[in-house]
Amino acid sequence: MSEILENDATNSAAVGDKIAPEGEARWYVAHTYSGYENKVKTDIENTIRNRKLEDQILEVAVPVQEVVETKSNGTKKTVQRKLFPGYVLIHMYMNDVTWYVVRNTRGVTGFVGPESKPVPLTEAEMRTMGIAEKKEPVVSIDAQVGEMIKVVTGAWEGSFGEIKAINDSKQTVTIEVDIFGRATSVEIGFADIQKM
Repeated sequence: MSEILENDATNSAAVGDKIAPEGEARWYVAHTYSGYENKVKTDIENTIRNRKLEDQILEVAVPVQEVVETKSNGTKKTVQRKLFPGYVLIHMYMNDVTWYVVRNTRGVTGFVGPESKPVPLTEAEMRTMGIAEKKEPVVSIDAQVGEMIKVVTGAWEGSFGEIKAINDSKQTVTIEVDIFGRATSVEIGFADIQKM
Protein backbone atom coordinates (compact mmCIF):
# COMPACT_ATOMS: atom_id res chain seq x y z
CA MET A 1 0.00 0.00 0.00
CA SER A 2 1.32 3.41 -0.83
CA GLU A 3 2.19 5.70 2.03
CA ILE A 4 -0.95 7.07 3.69
CA LEU A 5 -1.47 10.67 2.81
CA GLU A 6 -1.07 12.99 5.76
CA ASN A 7 -1.85 16.38 4.25
CA ASP A 8 -5.58 17.23 4.15
CA ALA A 9 -5.22 19.32 1.00
CA THR A 10 -3.61 16.40 -0.79
CA ASN A 11 -6.22 14.02 0.63
CA SER A 12 -9.19 16.02 -0.58
CA ALA A 13 -7.77 15.99 -4.11
CA ALA A 14 -7.09 12.25 -3.91
CA VAL A 15 -10.62 11.42 -2.78
CA GLY A 16 -12.03 12.58 -6.10
CA ASP A 17 -9.78 10.18 -7.99
CA LYS A 18 -10.81 6.62 -8.73
CA ILE A 19 -8.30 4.06 -7.52
CA ALA A 20 -8.59 0.50 -8.82
CA PRO A 21 -8.84 -2.06 -6.00
CA GLU A 22 -5.58 -3.88 -5.39
CA GLY A 23 -4.95 -7.06 -3.46
CA GLU A 24 -7.95 -8.45 -1.65
CA ALA A 25 -10.63 -6.79 0.41
CA ARG A 26 -10.13 -7.28 4.14
CA TRP A 27 -12.12 -6.48 7.29
CA TYR A 28 -10.83 -3.51 9.30
CA VAL A 29 -12.06 -2.06 12.59
CA ALA A 30 -12.64 1.66 13.08
CA HIS A 31 -12.94 3.10 16.59
CA THR A 32 -15.83 5.54 17.11
CA TYR A 33 -17.16 7.77 19.84
CA SER A 34 -19.46 5.79 22.13
CA GLY A 35 -23.00 5.81 20.79
CA TYR A 36 -21.96 6.97 17.29
CA GLU A 37 -21.63 3.50 15.73
CA ASN A 38 -24.86 3.59 13.68
CA LYS A 39 -24.33 7.23 12.66
CA VAL A 40 -20.79 6.42 11.46
CA LYS A 41 -22.12 3.39 9.53
CA THR A 42 -24.79 5.55 7.84
CA ASP A 43 -22.34 8.36 7.05
CA ILE A 44 -19.79 5.97 5.51
CA GLU A 45 -22.51 4.28 3.42
CA ASN A 46 -23.70 7.70 2.19
CA THR A 47 -20.13 8.65 1.24
CA ILE A 48 -19.74 5.33 -0.60
CA ARG A 49 -22.83 6.12 -2.68
CA ASN A 50 -21.94 9.78 -3.27
CA ARG A 51 -18.36 9.05 -4.36
CA LYS A 52 -19.23 5.79 -6.13
CA LEU A 53 -16.86 3.72 -4.01
CA GLU A 54 -19.02 0.56 -3.98
CA ASP A 55 -16.19 -1.41 -5.56
CA GLN A 56 -13.69 -0.30 -2.87
CA ILE A 57 -15.68 -0.22 0.39
CA LEU A 58 -17.84 -3.34 0.21
CA GLU A 59 -19.64 -3.46 3.56
CA VAL A 60 -19.97 -1.52 6.80
CA ALA A 61 -21.26 -3.43 9.84
CA VAL A 62 -22.22 -2.76 13.44
CA PRO A 63 -22.63 -6.32 14.82
CA VAL A 64 -25.56 -6.73 17.21
CA GLN A 65 -27.05 -9.58 19.18
CA GLU A 66 -30.59 -10.04 20.39
CA VAL A 67 -30.87 -10.13 24.17
CA VAL A 68 -33.98 -10.87 26.22
CA GLU A 69 -34.29 -8.40 29.08
CA THR A 70 -36.56 -9.07 32.04
CA LYS A 71 -38.13 -5.95 33.49
CA SER A 72 -38.85 -5.48 37.19
CA ASN A 73 -42.54 -6.32 36.62
CA GLY A 74 -41.56 -9.68 35.08
CA THR A 75 -42.24 -8.81 31.45
CA LYS A 76 -39.65 -9.84 28.90
CA LYS A 77 -38.51 -7.73 26.00
CA THR A 78 -36.11 -8.61 23.19
CA VAL A 79 -33.63 -5.83 22.43
CA GLN A 80 -30.63 -5.53 20.13
CA ARG A 81 -27.35 -4.83 21.86
CA LYS A 82 -24.10 -3.92 20.10
CA LEU A 83 -21.50 -6.66 20.35
CA PHE A 84 -18.62 -4.19 20.16
CA PRO A 85 -19.68 -0.77 21.48
CA GLY A 86 -17.47 1.96 20.06
CA TYR A 87 -16.40 -0.01 16.98
CA VAL A 88 -17.51 -0.37 13.36
CA LEU A 89 -16.35 -3.19 11.07
CA ILE A 90 -15.52 -2.27 7.47
CA HIS A 91 -14.89 -4.69 4.60
CA MET A 92 -12.77 -2.78 2.11
CA TYR A 93 -9.70 -2.51 -0.07
CA MET A 94 -7.21 -0.42 1.88
CA ASN A 95 -5.82 2.47 -0.14
CA ASP A 96 -5.36 6.22 0.32
CA VAL A 97 -8.94 7.03 -0.74
CA THR A 98 -10.70 4.47 1.46
CA TRP A 99 -8.44 5.27 4.40
CA TYR A 100 -9.26 8.97 4.04
CA VAL A 101 -13.03 8.39 3.71
CA VAL A 102 -13.24 6.26 6.85
CA ARG A 103 -10.71 8.20 8.93
CA ASN A 104 -12.39 11.55 8.19
CA THR A 105 -15.95 10.44 8.87
CA ARG A 106 -17.41 12.40 11.78
CA GLY A 107 -17.37 10.23 14.90
CA VAL A 108 -14.41 8.05 13.84
CA THR A 109 -11.38 8.42 16.09
CA GLY A 110 -9.10 6.09 14.10
CA PHE A 111 -8.45 2.57 12.95
CA VAL A 112 -7.59 -0.23 15.34
CA GLY A 113 -3.91 -0.99 15.03
CA PRO A 114 -0.54 0.18 16.31
CA GLU A 115 -0.28 3.98 16.09
CA SER A 116 -3.72 3.97 14.37
CA LYS A 117 -2.27 2.17 11.35
CA PRO A 118 -5.04 -0.13 10.06
CA VAL A 119 -4.48 -3.81 10.74
CA PRO A 120 -6.93 -6.22 9.07
CA LEU A 121 -8.75 -8.84 11.12
CA THR A 122 -7.34 -12.35 10.98
CA GLU A 123 -9.40 -15.32 9.80
CA ALA A 124 -9.66 -16.52 13.43
CA GLU A 125 -10.92 -13.12 14.62
CA MET A 126 -13.48 -13.04 11.80
CA ARG A 127 -14.74 -16.53 12.70
CA THR A 128 -15.08 -15.47 16.35
CA MET A 129 -17.20 -12.50 15.27
CA GLY A 130 -19.29 -14.62 12.93
CA ILE A 131 -18.18 -12.81 9.76
CA ALA A 132 -15.74 -15.33 8.35
CA GLU A 133 -16.33 -15.86 4.69
CA LYS A 134 -17.07 -19.43 3.78
CA LYS A 135 -14.64 -20.66 1.18
CA GLU A 136 -16.40 -23.88 0.28
CA PRO A 137 -15.78 -25.17 -3.21
CA VAL A 138 -18.49 -24.45 -5.75
CA VAL A 139 -20.13 -27.66 -6.98
CA SER A 140 -21.98 -27.82 -10.26
CA ILE A 141 -24.46 -30.45 -11.36
CA ASP A 142 -25.47 -31.58 -14.80
CA ALA A 143 -29.14 -32.11 -13.99
CA GLN A 144 -32.42 -30.38 -14.72
CA VAL A 145 -35.74 -30.04 -12.93
CA GLY A 146 -37.74 -33.21 -13.61
CA GLU A 147 -34.72 -35.54 -13.79
CA MET A 148 -34.20 -38.39 -11.34
CA ILE A 149 -31.25 -38.36 -8.92
CA LYS A 150 -29.88 -40.66 -6.26
CA VAL A 151 -28.67 -39.37 -2.88
CA VAL A 152 -25.18 -40.84 -2.33
CA THR A 153 -24.20 -39.35 1.06
CA GLY A 154 -25.81 -37.73 4.09
CA ALA A 155 -29.01 -38.40 6.02
CA TRP A 156 -30.99 -39.35 2.90
CA GLU A 157 -28.31 -41.67 1.45
CA GLY A 158 -29.88 -44.31 -0.80
CA SER A 159 -33.00 -42.23 -1.51
CA PHE A 160 -34.15 -41.57 -5.06
CA GLY A 161 -36.19 -38.62 -6.21
CA GLU A 162 -37.26 -36.33 -8.99
CA ILE A 163 -35.70 -32.85 -8.88
CA LYS A 164 -38.50 -30.38 -8.10
CA ALA A 165 -36.27 -27.28 -7.82
CA ILE A 166 -32.60 -26.27 -8.11
CA ASN A 167 -31.10 -23.50 -5.96
CA ASP A 168 -27.68 -22.58 -7.40
CA SER A 169 -26.88 -19.98 -4.70
CA LYS A 170 -27.44 -22.49 -1.87
CA GLN A 171 -26.11 -25.35 -4.03
CA THR A 172 -29.10 -27.57 -3.27
CA VAL A 173 -31.81 -29.46 -5.11
CA THR A 174 -35.27 -30.09 -3.76
CA ILE A 175 -36.67 -33.60 -4.06
CA GLU A 176 -39.60 -35.38 -2.46
CA VAL A 177 -38.94 -38.32 -0.16
CA ASP A 178 -41.41 -40.64 1.54
CA ILE A 179 -41.61 -39.95 5.29
CA PHE A 180 -44.23 -41.96 7.21
CA GLY A 181 -46.19 -42.57 4.03
CA ARG A 182 -46.24 -38.90 2.98
CA ALA A 183 -44.28 -37.18 0.22
CA THR A 184 -42.12 -34.51 1.91
CA SER A 185 -39.88 -31.98 0.17
CA VAL A 186 -36.24 -31.96 1.34
CA GLU A 187 -33.18 -30.01 0.20
CA ILE A 188 -30.08 -32.01 -0.67
CA GLY A 189 -26.65 -30.51 -1.39
CA PHE A 190 -25.19 -30.80 -4.88
CA ALA A 191 -22.23 -32.75 -3.48
CA ASP A 192 -24.58 -35.39 -2.00
CA ILE A 193 -26.37 -36.39 -5.19
CA GLN A 194 -25.71 -38.35 -8.35
CA LYS A 195 -27.65 -38.09 -11.60
CA MET A 196 -29.29 -41.34 -12.71
